[in-house]
Amino acid sequence: MKANILVVDDEKDMTRLLQRTLEPEINCRVSMAFSAKMAISILEQEAFDLVICDIRMPGMDGFELLGHIRTNYPDLTVVMLTAFGNIESAVKAIKKGAYDFISKPFDQDEIIFKIQKALERSLLLKENKRLLKEKEISPSQLIGKSEPMQRVYDKINLVASSDVTVLITGESGTGKDLTARSIHALSPRKDKSFIPVSCPTIPENILESELFGYKKGAFTNATRDKDGLFQEADKGTIFLDEIGDIGTSIQTKLLRVLQEKEIKPLGDTKVIKVDVRIIASTNRNLKQKIANHEFREDFFYRLNVLPIELPPLRDRIIDIPILAEHLVAKHCKKLKKEPKSISRDVMDLLMKQPWPGNVRELENILVQGILYSKENIIDLSDIPLKDISRGKNSFKGFDKNSIAALPYKEAKEKMLQEFNQDYIGAKLSLNNGNITQAAKQCNMDRQALQQIIKRFNIDPEHFR
Repeated sequence: MKANILVVDDEKDMTRLLQRTLEPEINCRVSMAFSAKMAISILEQEAFDLVICDIRMPGMDGFELLGHIRTNYPDLTVVMLTAFGNIESAVKAIKKGAYDFISKPFDQDEIIFKIQKALERSLLLKENKRLLKEKEISPSQLIGKSEPMQRVYDKINLVASSDVTVLITGESGTGKDLTARSIHALSPRKDKSFIPVSCPTIPENILESELFGYKKGAFTNATRDKDGLFQEADKGTIFLDEIGDIGTSIQTKLLRVLQEKEIKPLGDTKVIKVDVRIIASTNRNLKQKIANHEFREDFFYRLNVLPIELPPLRDRIIDIPILAEHLVAKHCKKLKKEPKSISRDVMDLLMKQPWPGNVRELENILVQGILYSKENIIDLSDIPLKDISRGKNSFKGFDKNSIAALPYKEAKEKMLQEFNQDYIGAKLSLNNGNITQAAKQCNMDRQALQQIIKRFNIDPEHFR
């Protein structure tokens, strides 16, 4: 079946040139529009797999047309045409949602290659949409209806049906393990093994033998042959959790697995072919580790084929009520407790927290609430949280009359006392009493903050 491409350019010679270039080389039909308004009219009447659009056009320009397409046809792939050397416009186009850009005048081989890649994306999106309609895919273990989470679900559904390597990034406690399991559960490999590996918890000299296996006599305690985790995961999925913490030696061996689809057990002279889908995760900044020569750049690009970034809980506050209710129901059942509800005061407080530990921290707080609550409702006295906006050390404001009645130095000292208890108290609350982290947020040295804490009689333990 021919791909349907719409070329939009006010230069008619350019649209015809693109038509003559693409139709003989790619299995496609090229339609032409000579303005953005004409393109909008055509898009309303016919479905397309790809739009190739010039940036500079009279009236509505290419950026405006791109915005219209992103709003009304979010799955439609767009490639922008820009004048040679105009990198700024090209970068702007990518940021606004274009898949790629092509410089004019174009090289024939380059444009054919880029358009084929763009059409591959369109076909992949179309196929996943078809599968979604058939199977009503929804990663049940991940909870949330916010826009950031909807983007995560879309990515999961996009990557699940393929075998490409996925790198899941996000802060600790955001659900990287659940995301990996969701991808596996929705993939064609769902009936085969899912093998999770916690990279930081296994010493590096042991990690290699665990991953790749070993032959008898490979080292002192190798009294028999042992299959590695890659062999156990054959035909299934291996999840390398917190891969940012492994050393460069293991990175090199894993790079071979990604490139050649083969492993070499310790002490063996032969390689073994493996059919494994690799999903990795990290809470580290891998680009910074590359800059520090702690992570191989070629390994990063092999891992980062289809990245999924998980949002921190503070960026999806609207998900907290449904997430909290789900977690309470789940743990009441697990702990064999009667079903409990969450009071409005507690829910309000949950939504005010910064949650540096994300969903895992929220889960721990709610488990304590379930255990401490004597009734069938979790109340403020049942959870170890402080209201940083109204707590013991929160800003109280000053009574102008009472302050004015004091001598200048005494009034100043009183106001400084309350301000510092409020400000420093809030910073300590946000960092669970960690003075070093609070000092960084205050943009001061740890020693300077300790002096303020001592002077104004602030107890960091109160905020742990």
